[in-house]
Amino acid sequence: MNISEKQKFFDEEQNRISETVSKIKHRIAVFSGKGGVGKTTVSINLAYALRLQGFSTGILDADITGPNVAKMLNVDSELIILNEKIIPFEKYGAKMISMASLAQNGKPVIWRGPMRSKIINQFLADVDWGKLDYLIADLPPGTGDEILTIAQQMKPDYAVIVTTPQEVSIIDAERAINMAQKLEIRYIGVVENMAGLVCPHCSGTIELFGSGGGNKLADKYNIQFLGSIPIDIDARILGDKGKPIVLEKPDCEVTNSFKSIVNFIEEHYQKELTLQQ
Repeated sequence: MNISEKQKFFDEEQNRISETVSKIKHRIAVFSGKGGVGKTTVSINLAYALRLQGFSTGILDADITGPNVAKMLNVDSELIILNEKIIPFEKYGAKMISMASLAQNGKPVIWRGPMRSKIINQFLADVDWGKLDYLIADLPPGTGDEILTIAQQMKPDYAVIVTTPQEVSIIDAERAINMAQKLEIRYIGVVENMAGLVCPHCSGTIELFGSGGGNKLADKYNIQFLGSIPIDIDARILGDKGKPIVLEKPDCEVTNSFKSIVNFIEEHYQKELTLQQ
């Protein structure tokens, strides 16, 4: 492929990405400064909490080397391509795409940054997302190429930073906030996950990782604190079974936390709409 052909291919891909993005009202990128904070759990349950409010939603698993969304939704089918478009999986009423559908179980994806970015471009250019109210991008931890690609191509209008209350997580979440700001994502909110263990016997809360760190972080950067999510053993059990807790336990404390987070996000977009009118 010569330089002219490469440029033509690039331009055509960019046009397809622009067309995809134009059909999606709101695009939310879910960040975490470090792994193990429950970012994928937050991404999935956020998407389905929005779905419960009647919004059309999609989940883009942008963690190319560690894709977990498919497992947590019990999707193990191969991709379907129709009329040169990749058809996203639909589970519980939401659309989803993940690298897990392209990789063999247990096999590592050993790719350099440009290859990982190329797959994300394809997930935006060639997946038939259709019209959506919300597209949630579950990003890998850290500050790598995938995050830059999502920021440049998907053009998120909101960043959700996931942290746990403990100090080491807060330090990394602070880096994620600064990166979101440098990428010029206009609105940023903080979610504090694993904010206490709900005892299955007495319903009391044990603060395994401390408390209040997410709220303090949001205050420091003058950004929205979206809320705290407690640890619920059922969230882990249901996640392993491919069932979002917000769908399976609609009245539990974790689900109520996600509903509250969704309300904050909806209020934000309603205020934006009012200001534009």
